[in-house]
Amino acid sequence: MKNISVIGAGTMGNGIAHVFAQNGFMVNLIDVNKEQLEKAIHTISKNLDRQIAKGTLTEESKKNTLSNITLQNDLAAGVSHASLVIEAATENADLKLHIPVRTGS
Repeated sequence: MKNISVIGAGTMGNGIAHVFAQNGFMVNLIDVNKEQLEKAIHTISKNLDRQIAKGTLTEESKKNTLSNITLQNDLAAGVSHASLVIEAATENADLKLHIPVRTGS
């Protein structure tokens, strides 16, 4: 399992994407809102900088982590090659009910 898709780029989604990417997984971070995606990558970068300041991460590791994250606002494209899909979308029932479910490979 190498390809992870995270649906939702809010607080939970960007944190999940950060941890997977930092541990060598390729992550598609998916959100319908492009501004939220940009905010998420900014937050991840800032959190990585905090790890660097604490001496628990190198600049090279930050670069590798960020290169492991792809921002997507097309759900179908974002999950097309995923081994694991994690739903971290906003607590909006209508939105959650419209996220397609795919099983099998």
